[in-house]
Amino acid sequence: MRAAPRFGLTTRQWAVGLAGYCTFINLYSPQAILPLLSTEFGAGAAEIANIMTASTLAVALTAPFTGTVADVLGRKRVIVTAMLLLGIPTVMCALASNLHELIVWRFVQGLVMPPVFAVTIAYIGDEWEPHEATAAAGVYTSGASIGGFSGRFITGFLADLIGWRYALGCIALMTLAGGIAVLFLLPRERKFIRSEGLIASTRQMLQHFRNPQSLATYAVGFGVLFCFVSIFTYINFRLAAPPYNLSATWLGAIFIVYLVGSGLAPMAGWAVGRFGRRRFMIPVIGTWIAGVLLTLSGPLWLIIVGLTLSSAAGLICQAISTGYVTITAKAGRSSAVGLYVASFYIGGSFGAALGGIAWIFGGWPACVAMIVTVQLAMGAIVYFLWARRVPGAPAVTPIEPP
Repeated sequence: MRAAPRFGLTTRQWAVGLAGYCTFINLYSPQAILPLLSTEFGAGAAEIANIMTASTLAVALTAPFTGTVADVLGRKRVIVTAMLLLGIPTVMCALASNLHELIVWRFVQGLVMPPVFAVTIAYIGDEWEPHEATAAAGVYTSGASIGGFSGRFITGFLADLIGWRYALGCIALMTLAGGIAVLFLLPRERKFIRSEGLIASTRQMLQHFRNPQSLATYAVGFGVLFCFVSIFTYINFRLAAPPYNLSATWLGAIFIVYLVGSGLAPMAGWAVGRFGRRRFMIPVIGTWIAGVLLTLSGPLWLIIVGLTLSSAAGLICQAISTGYVTITAKAGRSSAVGLYVASFYIGGSFGAALGGIAWIFGGWPACVAMIVTVQLAMGAIVYFLWARRVPGAPAVTPIEPP
């Protein structure tokens, strides 16, 4: 038996969770107020949705190159600097005088986010032992998912109370406070091996395309956000229509199911250690499929159960895959995670676009068929392409849950 880890929820675990929280509270903050912004700027739903698209597109474009910079400058320096800078475009979003300005500053927000979350995952891979990395990634994933929920809830609540501009200003202040906290809580990296330069780091990034395990993990990451975006975008159209006729407030409240996954994601490390990465991932994907199929039910409570299962299983899949990518990349972990993040957000873009096509052709049942197909492909990738045993990361290792 391996000795139990000497830390539970330590200061550095709080730090990586806070980094995820502060990033995603910004990324998703406008989602709850899109109808309000549509009215204020006189824009249609498709046009106002560019507020969300701009930031996610910027994330996908810049994430790989963020890794190469972090491999040269160091992890903590990049994480803290980016968190402190992130508040600036958030404030500028609050001051935007027209929709074009708001979209531009949302794009700038997206440029600053990968230096926080992509490098945080690389930090986890460097500083935690391989058998502990998944648990730490679970803490980060919980922070990120709570941040995603908080961004929607806090901004929506404050927008009704004091206006959306002041709401975004409050988000900026929370981000600044989070950056200062991480500055003091996150230890300076000890195991980081600095790259010889940007050119050498870029070569390292290209090397990841020769690693079959990394490519397989990128494919799983693509599928995770593909399914998440498809599910939680187009289920709203079903629930807004008869016989449910849910209001925007109740549709927003559905994101509370994210909190279930937030609580379970840190347990992924223990489960992987107990059952093995591949052996645990397959039934989690199976649970996700069952959850999606439940959303085809008639009773609203069964649909909510299905969404809860989908949220929990999806976030656990994300914790496992992010932990795995840091283990399979033996050098240039920041760039490896950057490529993972890029594939993750590209998957989300495809999920939104193809989900729209599926909805046009067959409504929610067609969306479910598409989602389940992608989930089955994810399961096949894990089963056939993920290694049964990674050197330095035993298939079965006792891990204490945080």
